[in-house]
Formats: sequence, C-alpha cells, structure tokens
Amino acid sequence: MDKRLIVTLTAAALLGGVAAGYTALSGATPGDAARSVPAGAGPRLMVLSNGRLSTVSRSDPAGSREVTEQRCDRAYSAAGTISCLRPVGALKAGELAVLDRDLKELRTVPLTGFPNRTRVSASGRMVAWTLFVDGHSYATNGFSTSTGILDTKTGALVTSLEEFAVEGMPQRPADTNYWGVTFTSDDNRFYATMSTSGHRYLLEGDFAAREVKPLDLDDVECPSLSPDGTRIAYKKAVDGDPQKGWRVSVLDLATRKVTELAETRSVDDQPAWVDDRTVAYGIQRDDGLNDVWAVPADGSGAPAVLVPEASSPAPIV
Repeated sequence: MDKRLIVTLTAAALLGGVAAGYTALSGATPGDAARSVPAGAGPRLMVLSNGRLSTVSRSDPAGSREVTEQRCDRAYSAAGTISCLRPVGALKAGELAVLDRDLKELRTVPLTGFPNRTRVSASGRMVAWTLFVDGHSYATNGFSTSTGILDTKTGALVTSLEEFAVEGMPQRPADTNYWGVTFTSDDNRFYATMSTSGHRYLLEGDFAAREVKPLDLDDVECPSLSPDGTRIAYKKAVDGDPQKGWRVSVLDLATRKVTELAETRSVDDQPAWVDDRTVAYGIQRDDGLNDVWAVPADGSGAPAVLVPEASSPAPIV
C-alpha cells in the first residue's frame, strides 16, 4: 500500500495531454508542495500514485507528475483505453471500469475478489484482469484466482477463463487457475499463466474459439508480450519454487532462449514493456512504499528507479 502523497487537486483531470485541471506532484518527496503544470506533450507513462491515475513524461519519469482524482488498485492503458480495477470498499465489491483517455467511463463490470493484474491490448480493444478469490500470494498453496476478458468492440464478456476448453484436457482439472493475460497484436490470441497439479505453464489462448493451449514451458508467470511481438517478459520462480521468489526474465518465442535480467531481487509483478528495449515492474520497499523500476531487456545494465512512489506502469503516447 503506497504512503499517502500529500497533494491538493485543483480539478478532475484528463489523461494523455487532454484539457487542463492537473495538479503536479514532485516525484522525489511526498511532502513537497504540489504545483500546477500544463499537460506535457510527447510520450508519457501512466502510473498509479497512491492509488490515483497519474502520468509522467517518459523523458523525465522521476520529475513532476499529473495526478487525477480517479482511484484504482491496478491499472493499465493502451491506445486511449484505460483499465481500472477499482478498490473493494467496506460496503461495496470491486469492479472493472473501462475509461477513455478523457477518463469518461465507458463500461463497468462488477467483480468479486481482490484486484491483482490487468492488461489492455495494443489496439485498446481487449481488456483482461485477474483477481484473487482466495489467498493473496502466488507463492502460497491453496490460492484461487479469477481471470476474465472483455471485448470492448463487440461487448463480448468472459468472466472466467475457466469457461474455455483446454487442449489436451477433455475435462479441466478442478485445481486449475489462470492469471496474467497479455494480448497479441491481432486482438484474438493471448498468453497467460495456467497452474494445475503443482505445475505452472505458459498457455496460448484463442478468444474467438474459446480455447486455451498449454505450452511446454514451465514457470512462465505473468507474461507480458514485447511491442514487437517476439519476446515475453515474465517472472520466473527461483529454482522452480515460488516460495523462493521470482526472477524477472525474458523468453524469446522463436528460439525459446531465456534471459535472466539484471534485477536479482524477487519481483512479484507483471512486467511492462516501456519500449522494445526496456522492462518495468513494481517493487515494494521495506517501509511499504512502491517504486517503479526498469532494467534493460537483454540482460545487460543494472536496475534503476524509473518512477518513485508509484506502481502499475504503462506506456502511453
């Protein structure tokens, strides 16, 4: 849970450089006085700042950020579509809110569980989410997840991937769980993680056919397809044991070569590609604050803080 950032918002804001009403927030110190700035031009990153949708310049991600009133537990954005998993309140269940770039609400889907992952396809058409129904960690036994997909163009809604047929399994095992969807460029195929009988597989799914196919690749969790569609960034269980933590790695889909990245700390997040060369992810500090870190995708270099006191990174233009 992020430490509360002390900001005074002057108005409801708009993402992506549209309209004014933003409040800027120094990325370095939560107690710094907020000051208004115009919405910046050029590529930006969307993040959550203390649970509020925010944007920062990709050329200066640690600098001033624009913070909106919109609250989410998890968020992602692509092509003007924003997926916001809204918090579970004391008197209400959570929900998925699909927003446009002006933060106009396009659709909501009621959900039961605690928000954990969300992704939007590159075109902005497809939205996916994962919730914990039971448990709160992928490192423990006995957890249960619910993963769904919404086609924002047709309105087709799949509330659980457990509705899909599993190739090679005439009857789906009762202990099957799915999480961490990432979409290909055709808006139909996707990758995700499936677990059953103690094994965790990368799977490929076909939304139109309502089918998933486990691939012969173990311990590929929370996959994230690169912008060029050739690689998957993911968290890899250390020695195949999630209780030992996860190592951020990149899988080349053509050669199946796995490259462990320079980040050696355990990362329990679905990595996000800032561009074809850089992978970003969230890490919680000992004091409970979250930072967005980034590392080269080829295994070189060293991890560095990209956006301090933030989570849920997503590149936007």
